[in-house]
Amino acid sequence: MPSTPLERWLPWALRLAWIGVLWAGGAAVDGATRGRSDAIDAVATYGSGVLWLAGVAAMAVPAVVTLTAVRSIVPLSIPAAAMAWIAGAGVVDGASFVAIAAVATAIAWSADTGRAFVQASAYGDEDRYLLRPPLAYGLATVTTWAAWAASLLAGPLLLAAERFVVGGIITVIAIGGTVWTWPRWHKLSRRWFVLVPVGIVIHDHVVLAETMMVRRQELRTLRLAPAGTDAADMTGPASGHAIEVTTHDPITAIFAASPKQPRGTVIHLTGCLVSPTRPGRLLAAASQRRLPVG
Repeated sequence: MPSTPLERWLPWALRLAWIGVLWAGGAAVDGATRGRSDAIDAVATYGSGVLWLAGVAAMAVPAVVTLTAVRSIVPLSIPAAAMAWIAGAGVVDGASFVAIAAVATAIAWSADTGRAFVQASAYGDEDRYLLRPPLAYGLATVTTWAAWAASLLAGPLLLAAERFVVGGIITVIAIGGTVWTWPRWHKLSRRWFVLVPVGIVIHDHVVLAETMMVRRQELRTLRLAPAGTDAADMTGPASGHAIEVTTHDPITAIFAASPKQPRGTVIHLTGCLVSPTRPGRLLAAASQRRLPVG
């Protein structure tokens, strides 16, 4: 279970913010569609309702898979709010919709919300900590999400406006994009540094081809990475403070396939770097488990 009050309460704060999105979004969408065709009004009203209910379903039960859904669906409220404001929503309604959508998105993407969701799916005495996304992978995720969001919101409205060719193409792109991008986005929710009774596990199928386990007796130390360390970089690379894991003897790690190394790369190491979203909290939890921290 989540170990801090913030991790326990943030999922509820997210649900409350999502109710606020319904309240502010309903007024903004109503103002934006006033005077337009019945088809556009119906698509905007019922379409936004479907997306809101999808968000409710994603938030209902915290888990790894629902974290991906939450972080894909909730941010849709921001471009939806911008579209409604541009399309004619009142200043107060439009601004309220944008503000509440931004708050909901910030909560959904906070590190503590992420930890609460992934920890809810933990098995037994596991303590999971999400890893920061590699910069290149994160940029690709943001770019594909933006294209998917634009097509998902615009396609049905163009069909309702009787622009069937363009609207149809964009709607097909949105549907195809959902199928193609989901497993790639979901990989980010399945990247963890895990504390277990027998040691640690690095579960990261973006950087690694196979999960890497280091047993308690193999660990030399866990610490914040010092400047100039020559430990193997398993962060992606990612931004933020890294944790350095060192071992008494060399262990084997298999890096994921790449264009230059289609079969992956096998290395033997006595030190590696990972970038959890909450490095200080991870080290404190490791110390409580009597793992070598220093």
